[in-house]
Amino acid sequence: MAYKKINNEDRSYFQSVVGDSNIFYSEEVLKEYSHDETEDLSFLPEVVVKPQNTSQISEIMKYCNSQNIPMTPCGARTGLSGGSLPVESGLVLSLEKLNSIVEIDERNLQATVEPGVINEVFQNAVKDKGLFYPPDPASKGSCMLGGNISANAGGPKALKYGVTKDYVLNLEVVIPTGEIIWTGANVLKNSTGYNLTQLMVGSEGTLGIVTKIIFRLIPLPTKDITMLVPFNSAERACEAVSSVFRAGITPSALEFIERDAIDWTMKYTDISVSISEETKAHLLIEVDGNDMDLLYSDCEKIASVMDKFDCGDILLADSNSEKENLWQLRRSVGEAVKSNSIYKEQDTVVPRAELAKLLKGVKEIGNKYGFKSVCYGHAGDGNLHVNIIKGDMTDENWDNELPKGIRKIFHLTKDLGGTISGEHGVGLVQKDYLDIVFSDKEIELQKGIKKIFDPNNVLNPRKIFN
Repeated sequence: MAYKKINNEDRSYFQSVVGDSNIFYSEEVLKEYSHDETEDLSFLPEVVVKPQNTSQISEIMKYCNSQNIPMTPCGARTGLSGGSLPVESGLVLSLEKLNSIVEIDERNLQATVEPGVINEVFQNAVKDKGLFYPPDPASKGSCMLGGNISANAGGPKALKYGVTKDYVLNLEVVIPTGEIIWTGANVLKNSTGYNLTQLMVGSEGTLGIVTKIIFRLIPLPTKDITMLVPFNSAERACEAVSSVFRAGITPSALEFIERDAIDWTMKYTDISVSISEETKAHLLIEVDGNDMDLLYSDCEKIASVMDKFDCGDILLADSNSEKENLWQLRRSVGEAVKSNSIYKEQDTVVPRAELAKLLKGVKEIGNKYGFKSVCYGHAGDGNLHVNIIKGDMTDENWDNELPKGIRKIFHLTKDLGGTISGEHGVGLVQKDYLDIVFSDKEIELQKGIKKIFDPNNVLNPRKIFN
């Protein structure tokens, strides 16, 4: 559909709402807000606006809806699916100035925050009070909570503690027509009407803009142990994962890292780990709680399970600095892969017992279609990040053959009982593959929901659905 181009009258209106210092037209700023961390994609907006409160967002939304101006909400722009790319140009609405931790309610183990608060800042603030907010994406030091809501972000701790949706009680939301609504109530149980809160979580900024979040919190575990387990076979490492749970243990994190991913990350960072030549993959495992004796007992059980899958010598992190190094290594993998080559990242997820079949299938599909992949991810959740490397592939094969290979990967994922995105969202880059996991009727129903919230399709257009 054709959208209105922003003119001087529109700019004057936006300026009257947010003030001179919160509206930007310079090429430098427009370029900065033209991309996120998705591949090398870039779409230039016409204007960037940085509101400071819910009321300003409401006024901007009403105006854009009435004038048919496309709006793209964004936070830290750390996403990997193109969810905050202004593909229709128009207005980028940045939430970075809504960055207050409004309240930490220690009596009820809840917190009220704005969407521009950085994940790690929030985690540290509640930690100081002996509380815990578990969702911890790899970009936790820079990603914002509003973006985490948008994509239903997970991270390593999701294995034991759940993802973003499991901690959201209530949301203040500005819908595309400008009304301000609350989606639920600040309670742990709520069976009153449709669950609009959970509908908003993971909707990728297509149904409304979140302006306040009520999170539930839990007591902070005080102790943890980290193990690094090497394997001479990546598939055997994946096979070992489900056996840990069948042995009655639920780690707080269980990550899979392929050999190339570790090698590239050690070159990209100053972190070094001793790896034998035969090692093809690692599992990074953490257990946490409040009793070290119980944690050591869990580690012994895990080691016994790992030994059945021909693991090498297990490294038990002896100090906090050693733990931090191992986790920094894991969190840096994505950036390290990106620094090595043009790439595409696929966020596949299957039942954890099918992880080895998925990994094997990905490698076989890569051989058939001529691409190399570097794999890592949240193995305990069955969530495998498949980084497809361009390397020496021709542009023609990259543009024409690779999508066929990706489609094969997603068909395999579906056949194994999984789906095409575990935590990154659909955004711009995965929407052409939705037909693999949804029927026409299922897509029609979801488009109908979008139509109810956003009848003029002005909010984050061309995301999730074509």
